[in-house]
Amino acid sequence: MSALADVARLAGVSKSTASRALSGGGYVSEDTREKVSAAASSLGYVVSSAAASLVTGRTLNVGVIIPFINRWFFGEVLEGIESSLTGAGYDLTLYRVSDDPEQRRRVFDYFLVRKRVDAVIAVGIELTAQEILLLRSLGKPIVGLGGRIEGIPTLSIDDVEAARVATAHLLSLGHTRIMHLGGDQHEQMDFRVHAQRLSGFEQAMQDAGRGIADVRAVPFSIPGGYATALRILADPRTRPTAIVAGCDEIAIGVILAARQLGIQVPTQLSVIGIDDHYLAEMFALTTLSQAPEAQGRMAVDLLMNELRQPSRPESVERITVPVRLRVRSSTTAPARPV
Repeated sequence: MSALADVARLAGVSKSTASRALSGGGYVSEDTREKVSAAASSLGYVVSSAAASLVTGRTLNVGVIIPFINRWFFGEVLEGIESSLTGAGYDLTLYRVSDDPEQRRRVFDYFLVRKRVDAVIAVGIELTAQEILLLRSLGKPIVGLGGRIEGIPTLSIDDVEAARVATAHLLSLGHTRIMHLGGDQHEQMDFRVHAQRLSGFEQAMQDAGRGIADVRAVPFSIPGGYATALRILADPRTRPTAIVAGCDEIAIGVILAARQLGIQVPTQLSVIGIDDHYLAEMFALTTLSQAPEAQGRMAVDLLMNELRQPSRPESVERITVPVRLRVRSSTTAPARPV
């Protein structure tokens, strides 16, 4: 492999100038930078990230802390983050934070403190005031995705509004016997997603004068929606004409259970979800699309702004990501009584 001296010789510059051109440290004219880059490329010279870090004080590495790596939403967000960071010339280090307090403490007090990353993106995790203070004291910019975190730039959808719009869609079709299948209110995700989506459902029902809403708690998964729907759909006397699912995976489970029971969707049962999961189109599911991969890219844009000019608490940017109603063929007007 060629050495820096070979690159400098081919470009016709000093070794120190070649080093500055390749590392980004210090002033080098654009013409010189291009000549050095071309020489390095032709010789197959790769800049040592450790050496560049010593010059610039940066690792060109961003830490992403996340609660799950095997769930659709988080995987899509990571796709967006990774592609945008790569385009910006940054690496990514992933830290999964569990419910174990000791494991979480090690991530914040050990890994993130040892200057392995220049900045942090928190995905679906509510940072404590102490964790924010620690990262801020180290000069590490932070961006949050999934909900509001006091004092740092964040972006998220409005979960209350998403569920309200989903429910209003069914009400506009003429449904009155509408059931909500959402997450267990005693097992909340960070940012109280289950509670917020239930609140949006109840708000829409109250606005329509529907009184007390019919609500069931289910696991946030396809099997969770399937198992619960098998029970509630079995009796035609108490069966709803429409279901608002807390997420698309629950909604898909409901559709599978309806097929198992011989119930036609949407003529006998309308189903709507929230997310626009990659399986939603396959099941012709009407849903509220929140584009998590695009959210990942937006989080990196916020982070790059923070790296260039860290925000003051009074100027912190909070972005509400719009959701879009995607009407497919899992919803229609309720059948008229025979």
